[in-house]
Amino acid sequence: MNTVSERDFIYTAQPSRVVFARGSFGRLASEIKLLGARRALVLCTPQQVAQAEKASALLGPLSAGVYSGAEMHVPIESARQAREHAREVGADCAVAVGGGSTIGLGKAIALESSLPIVAVPTTYAGSEMTPIYGITEVGEKKTGRDLRVLPRTVIYDPELSIGLPLGMSVVSGINAIAHAAEGLYARDGNPVMSLVAEEGIRAMAAGLRKIARNPSDFAARSDCLYGAWLCGSVLGHVGMALHHKLCHTLGGSFNLPHAETHTIVLAHALAYNSAAAPEAMERTARALGTSDAADGIFNLASDLGAPIALRDIGMEEADLGRACDIALSNPYWNPRPLERAALMDLLGDAWTGKRPSARVIAA
Repeated sequence: MNTVSERDFIYTAQPSRVVFARGSFGRLASEIKLLGARRALVLCTPQQVAQAEKASALLGPLSAGVYSGAEMHVPIESARQAREHAREVGADCAVAVGGGSTIGLGKAIALESSLPIVAVPTTYAGSEMTPIYGITEVGEKKTGRDLRVLPRTVIYDPELSIGLPLGMSVVSGINAIAHAAEGLYARDGNPVMSLVAEEGIRAMAAGLRKIARNPSDFAARSDCLYGAWLCGSVLGHVGMALHHKLCHTLGGSFNLPHAETHTIVLAHALAYNSAAAPEAMERTARALGTSDAADGIFNLASDLGAPIALRDIGMEEADLGRACDIALSNPYWNPRPLERAALMDLLGDAWTGKRPSARVIAA
């Protein structure tokens, strides 16, 4: 194992302001004023209008209204409509209240307009800490990095996730863990992000286990939000690999639910890369409190009642080959070379819900 002194790396911190406190939602107007904005458009999904309207009320005269058109995987048509609406109402800032879909819509608006974003996460996805955007067009999800889409301010209020259902809490949390787990073997990784990643995985896994026992445990909710911040920070600073490529393919091309897809695929992606990234697997396993990273993720998901099979969230077995081909057509860097036969085995196991550690893949 390399020591820090033997490792070359470049670390560039991402600029963002983080406000983490119980009741910090109430500081929304003052945070908008700090940005110098005067007309903030509040974004949400159709299911989160009530929270968005509360945000609008907190903003008072600073509010440019509520736009509830956020959709999963950010279809380009939705992005265009939201950009046009923001222009029509004269918005000079976007407030994204919700999870990855809403924050993703805010990023799509900012990508062309450069409007500053204030993110108020209500799930544990962690996308609020990244300059990564994703837009789905003609059945393919395209991602990129651009500092214009990085939220200027993130308000973490644990009270906003108290009502998040247990099932969504678990898949959202394991989605966040995926960011940190892949960050541990990223090509552009560094010692700082490795420390952040391990602590993020530890905090999230511990918090999720406590939430499973008592969904109203405020301390556990705070732990999960803290973990989401750390895991999202890792994704914001280093690159993605096989796991994220597969999930972007399955979500964007086959319209599978985002967090559930990440939850199912992660254990299998870690098993695929285990021999090629032993130090990363050791750190992930240690953070989970287990001896094997892939097995630990699989157990965490299954023990907490999360889906473990792609067939259970709408994936057709006949489409696995096409998914594999799409993922291979424009692959992300990965510590182990991508081999079609092995990837088909991976997808087949993920489709049936087979325990990944039962199939050891040689690097």
